[in-house]
Amino acid sequence: MQKLSLPESITLSDKSTQFLPECCFDNPSISDMDYFINTLSTIKLKGVRPDLIGSIITHYASKLLPHDLAENGPERPVISSKDSPISATASWMKKKFFIETLVTILPPEKDSIPCNFLLRLLRVANTVGVDVAYRDELEKRVSRQLDEASLGELMIPSFSHTCGTLLDVNLVFRMVKKCVNSEEVAKGGAKLTKVAKLVDCYLAEAAVDSHMTLDEFVALGSVLPSHSRSTDDGLYRAIDIYLKAHPGLSKQERKTLWNLIDTRKLSPEASHHAAQNERLPVRAVIQVLLSEQTKLNKHIDWSGSLSSMRSPGTGFDGQARSVSKREINIHQMEIKRLKEDVLRLQSQCMNMERQIEKLLEKKKGYNFSWKKLGILGFKADKIGEIEGESEAGFGLKTPMEMKARLVRGRTSKKWRESLS
Repeated sequence: MQKLSLPESITLSDKSTQFLPECCFDNPSISDMDYFINTLSTIKLKGVRPDLIGSIITHYASKLLPHDLAENGPERPVISSKDSPISATASWMKKKFFIETLVTILPPEKDSIPCNFLLRLLRVANTVGVDVAYRDELEKRVSRQLDEASLGELMIPSFSHTCGTLLDVNLVFRMVKKCVNSEEVAKGGAKLTKVAKLVDCYLAEAAVDSHMTLDEFVALGSVLPSHSRSTDDGLYRAIDIYLKAHPGLSKQERKTLWNLIDTRKLSPEASHHAAQNERLPVRAVIQVLLSEQTKLNKHIDWSGSLSSMRSPGTGFDGQARSVSKREINIHQMEIKRLKEDVLRLQSQCMNMERQIEKLLEKKKGYNFSWKKLGILGFKADKIGEIEGESEAGFGLKTPMEMKARLVRGRTSKKWRESLS
């Protein structure tokens, strides 16, 4: 086969090389892989930039595998009765050889090949079962550009018999872990934030699968460092979806899921949803309420200190001072609402104590009382104390004080576990 040679008059400048893939490889006769590699080597000798080499490779691969490398996912062609198992096997082997050869000629530069195209190559590689070395090379290249990936391309189906999920969660976990351990991502916080948002969206999609295990979800949710997420709303959404799809989780498993969340990084909307979420453990709801009260107390302290620094000569008009007072009133009402929620939870805890006391009395046949142990929970007069506190203190000031009141009514280890 004759080797393609470029005319000497062609200068590979930016204007001429942008049409190089179309003019050189639109010929249907150019389908031999060796011929393509030789032609590509000739073009490299002309000093073409790596990104243009990558454009040539992506154009050539899309011409040979139009369905497998489509942007919307692989299209399964209709198999007619004339197709034999031999032809199907031959097609499978041809694709495997093509992907493995393509990986060896990819330019080493980072941005020479788009990340989404690499993910499509990886999807085809998993379909035809390329060797581990070629798959690892593709995973390594994707991990270096994972912040540029789209959610649709990242949702690669699982073709392994050992994986029970529809999506290849382990594949994504390996790429995210390599991305976190890379030096480039460690230096740039913006890239890590993009990867964290992508992982949270992926977890929300994968959580619908009832075959996704708790270990897989926790491993992928915790592989990123805590500073990579500016807010945990996306992770909370994924956890809530997972709880809906897996209603049979035990209390300990639900606690394990909630340990992924930092309540201080939840938005007011997410905190309000979590406080009313019956699928979460009771301890998680209490943590959300305490965290929200702490945020409001800090905000009110800051607003109060700012208003105390104001004077008639500072330039603030009466309208601005009026707005500040309204905001403080709104925060006071919010704190009152949170205090009522805490009191409601305390009342529920006391009712549970009374029920357990009655059950123990019936079961063991003797007069068991929490008062004998000196650890009786919240009494009615204690609740009255909380309600009668001054408005300047806004009830319980710190999370430690509220925590002391909440755990005062707990007794044995078994009872502490029943609250979670």
